[in-house]
Amino acid sequence: MSKPLLELQDLVVKVNRQTNEELRILDDLNLTINQGDFITVLGSNGAGKSTLFNAIAGDLALSSGQIKLHGNDVTHDSVEKRTRFLGRVFQDPKLGTAPRMTVAENLLLAERRGQRRGLRPRHLKQQHQRYQELTAAMGNGLEQRLDTPTGNLSGGQRQALSFLMATIRRPELLLLDEHTAALDPQTSQSLMTLTEQRVSQAQLTCLMITHHLEDALTYGNRLIVLHQGRITFDVTGAAKQALTKEQLYQFFATID
Repeated sequence: MSKPLLELQDLVVKVNRQTNEELRILDDLNLTINQGDFITVLGSNGAGKSTLFNAIAGDLALSSGQIKLHGNDVTHDSVEKRTRFLGRVFQDPKLGTAPRMTVAENLLLAERRGQRRGLRPRHLKQQHQRYQELTAAMGNGLEQRLDTPTGNLSGGQRQALSFLMATIRRPELLLLDEHTAALDPQTSQSLMTLTEQRVSQAQLTCLMITHHLEDALTYGNRLIVLHQGRITFDVTGAAKQALTKEQLYQFFATID
């Protein structure tokens, strides 16, 4: 039986606090993420999906509640401290990479994420062949652009680099925040295929926000639906495999 990796207990995030317009974006949300889970996350706009990711990553302070990693309280840990166990890819290809740094420099930076900073040789040339092999697996010509500033890449190449950077140190938890939404259909499908391969091969634990019902049904072993800051549907294993797009449409119709 899989062990809990991350436990989210009664998470509350409020905006406009102590006013007549106070709103709970997360409303006593509870979720246990087991090691090896690949969870697809669905929900309408404003349901709290990105807020959930920001709370897990530490970008957003909780109004109340607790986050535990391997049973240890990390609720008040800084963003920097959480990068030791967390990798994230955003919807916008421009986020997550340094545009003036080359592809190789970005990869080296990602490998040293969460480590103590100091003045030391980069040894970048010694990593060149390894980075070439790593980027070649993406199948989009990224391996030919190791010395190219990231800002000069195509959107698909830049997002592929963001994905590599987020997974290069095998994070304990990977957050994919609609990471294919800004790409054309062919590039999006290619990145999703590579995502599934890397998550499976590295046995990553992953949460993936998507608006595509097909992707939510196709990928992962578990599917959750957020509505008004709470998880209203959580299905796994054979029950998830048996789900149809029509059933999900019907479910959304009943909660809207």
